[in-house]
Amino acid sequence: MIEIIEHTLLDSVKLVPFLFLTYLVMEWLEHKAGSRTNTFIKKSGKFGPVVGSLLGAVPQCGFSTAASNLYAGRVITVGTLIAIFLSTSDEMLPILISEAVSPDLILKILGIKVVIGMVAGLLIDLLLPAKQEEHDHIHEMCEHDHCNCGQGKSIFYSALVHTARIGLFVVIITFALNLILHSGGEEVLADLLSDMPVVGPLIAGLVGLIPNCAASVVLTRLYVEGMMSLGSMLAGLLAGAGAGVLVLFKTNADRKENLKILGILYGIGVLSGIIIDFCFKLFA
Repeated sequence: MIEIIEHTLLDSVKLVPFLFLTYLVMEWLEHKAGSRTNTFIKKSGKFGPVVGSLLGAVPQCGFSTAASNLYAGRVITVGTLIAIFLSTSDEMLPILISEAVSPDLILKILGIKVVIGMVAGLLIDLLLPAKQEEHDHIHEMCEHDHCNCGQGKSIFYSALVHTARIGLFVVIITFALNLILHSGGEEVLADLLSDMPVVGPLIAGLVGLIPNCAASVVLTRLYVEGMMSLGSMLAGLLAGAGAGVLVLFKTNADRKENLKILGILYGIGVLSGIIIDFCFKLFA
């Protein structure tokens, strides 16, 4: 139990700086930049998926949570959010490096995730253009958390309130997930995620949806140990966004929209995994 608590706290503490900096920027946009900044972001948003997919490839758990907050405030588009979710890898890169995996293979894996994120994000923004909202979502979020932004409180105070509320939510859910994984869950996943065509990516995609960095650890370890295919691993890693999913459901009030985003992530991840496995077997 002590080990579970330690892992929970470590996983959660990593996110705090990202949460705080994200809310600080959003508060600044609300207080200082106003509608002019929002208009600029909307006009330049078509390049968001490209930048987002590149940033998402950085090996850390926090950027996806920042993206969820920015999307809930309608600072970035849904295509940019999905591009970040698809390219983020959580603990994949450190594990591949520590296991002495070939640098060429590591770069190929990262490149595949980034390209899929870019293409998917651009297509989604093309097919689902941003809605012209009549109200400010950043301001709505502030009112929802009762942090009194714009009423004599500093942007640091408001950012701290948001961070504390979301941070506590993440700690509770992360603890529950770690408890399950440490109680034999990892062994069960290993049995399910054996190297099976089509079925492997389908199951791996579901594992990837688990809102915890541990999912990327399990998927990468199983691939390194030869217990699952590259396509299956990528299916799970593409579908997974770590704690970003938790923050999305906490901060974005539209539950149907959140479920659609999860469905899109899962569909893209599984389809990509199946295609990758097919191509590797075809050209092997």
